Order: sequence, then C-alpha cells, then structure tokens
Amino acid sequence: MARTIIPFGPQHPVLPEPLHMKLVVEDEIVLEAIPALGYVHRGLEKLAEIRDYHQMIQVVERVCGICSMIHSLCYCQGIEEMMKIEVPERAKYLRTIWSELHRMHSHLLWLGLFADAFGFESLFMQFWRIRERIMDLNEATTGSRIIVSVNVVGGVRQDLTPEQCSWILTELAQAEKELKTIQSTILNDYTVCKRTKGIGVLTKEQAYELGAAGPTLRGSGIAQDMRQLKYAAFDKIDFEPVVENDGDSFCRSKVRFREVLQSIDLVRAAIAGLPQGDLAAPCKGNPEGELITRVEQPRGECLYYMKGNGTKYLDRVRIRTPTFANIPPLIAMMPGIELADVPVVILSIDPCISCTER
Repeated sequence: MARTIIPFGPQHPVLPEPLHMKLVVEDEIVLEAIPALGYVHRGLEKLAEIRDYHQMIQVVERVCGICSMIHSLCYCQGIEEMMKIEVPERAKYLRTIWSELHRMHSHLLWLGLFADAFGFESLFMQFWRIRERIMDLNEATTGSRIIVSVNVVGGVRQDLTPEQCSWILTELAQAEKELKTIQSTILNDYTVCKRTKGIGVLTKEQAYELGAAGPTLRGSGIAQDMRQLKYAAFDKIDFEPVVENDGDSFCRSKVRFREVLQSIDLVRAAIAGLPQGDLAAPCKGNPEGELITRVEQPRGECLYYMKGNGTKYLDRVRIRTPTFANIPPLIAMMPGIELADVPVVILSIDPCISCTER
C-alpha cells in the first residue's frame, strides 16, 4: 500500500489548540506522527529583567489563562522560598481552595471538548453548564472568572467570608449532584467506550521513560502528583493521586472526571479546616539565590526555575509547562490508530499550545 503524509492542524474543527503534526498514513492507519512545534515569542521570561518581582506575578498568570492561579502560586512560592517568607496558614488554605476551583473548571472544560471530539454535543453542553457554576464562584470571590489575581508574595490579597464559604459548599454540592447524573454517560456509554477504550495506549513503561505528566501519567498507572510535595495546605489535607492503569484515552478521561470529584472534596476539607489569621506576611528585601519550585497544574507538573540577584529584578525565570512534557508521550500513542481517532487521542493529553509554544 502507498504511504501518504497528511498534515494535521494547526486548524482543525475538533481541536481548539493550534497543534501541527505530520501524519504518515497507510490506508487509514497512522504509522508515524511527526510534531511541528513552533515558537510564539511573547517575551514572558525576558520581562523578568525589566519588571520587578511583584509585577511579574501578573505576567506569569498570562502564560495560560486556564492555569493562571496555579502559575502565580508556583511563582510566589519560589520568591517566598528565596526570601525566607513564612506564608500565614489561612493564606495557604485559601490558595488551596482557589487552585482546586481552577483545576475543576479546567477539567470540566476539557471533558466537554473531549465529548464534542467524538460528536457527543449534548454531553459537551452538560459539562460546560456545570463549569459555569465554578466560574461563577471564581467571579464572586475574586472579581474575575479566569485570571483571578489573588496571589501576592507572602500570601493572598482576597479573603473568603463565612457566607461565601457556605455558598461555595452549596454550589459544589449541586455541581457534584449534576456530575454524578452524567457519570454513567461519560464512563459507561457505548459511544464513549467505543471511541476511547484501547485507543491511544501509553504503557506504564513508556509514560515513565518519556516523562509524561499529570493525568497522562496517572492514566498509565503511575501515582505521581506534585500535590504530594505538600505545598499550600496539602500537608494538612488528606490527598491521594487518582490513578487508572490501562493507559488509553478512556483512562485519561476517567482520571480527569474523578479528579473533579476529588477537587470538590479537597475544597470541602480546606473550608472545614480554614484557620483564622493574616492573609499575607510582610515582604521585605529582595530575592537572592536560585531554586526550582513545582506545583500540579490541571495538565500536570509545572516547573519554575528562578534566579535572584538581590535586586528587585530577577536574573532568570524559566518555565516548563506540562504540555511540553506530554508531547513525546503523545507521539508514542499515535502509531497503529485510525486516522479518525487522531483528534480524540490528541485531545486526551489536554494540550495547551499557548503554554508550550511560548
């Protein structure tokens, strides 16, 4: 049979991200996938040389809107470690609440897009309707739906009132109820299973060797999550990574669905244990030294390398986002699948090219 090279992307009706790949196809079967990564230079890391370390919080939040709160959390943790700042306990709990709300709305957005990828438009709308509840919580508690800008060096700038905490719990209870209503559809429906089970398999060994991150890694049976490092309030809240073992597109979707329910429980635990106290510690001096700090974004491990020189301007900020780590595993999933399954498999890693081609 003749082999054909088919360009996939950067524009595709299913794919919301401008990912470009060359697919080597024989008949309808993909033999090889070659990524064509670009580089959109937004100057986010270079800005650290001319924006002081306080101003850089707003810059790193714009690496990716969906993960904005967790980007600023990672950045602030690095500055706080360099400056030996002890963050108040209340601020740690508040950071945990908002970061888990971000994880929920990111996963719900993805679950909707994933359903739409194989033509399940009603399921797409159901997930996005639930996501609106989470967005309303963000807006009511921070003033913004996406880029909430609550983190500052030393803590947070916003607080939650008892009334807001009660309302959050009420809304999450309703969101959980609605999620469980459609749980059997996303996990047991014939169409979903037919389009995802056994498709785009990444073995446990491949996931480890290729450096997969987040649900892509945990969907292949490896229980690794940066929240195990006990940052924010995760040292006070019981947490175990969500793991599935088959490594296919179905397992990656199941991990994300289960993580939404887990995040609801984590927010409940954080609100139940929310201590009284200050929102931020005094911030005096300038960062000096170099370090690496890591957090768990919805897509996986986010790593910041930071170097301070004792002035208010950093020498270096280097960011490694999870999609960059998940591109090699994605390439390993492609050989042997049908051409029609390519969009589903690509979406199964939850790609963010805004993060990657930066």
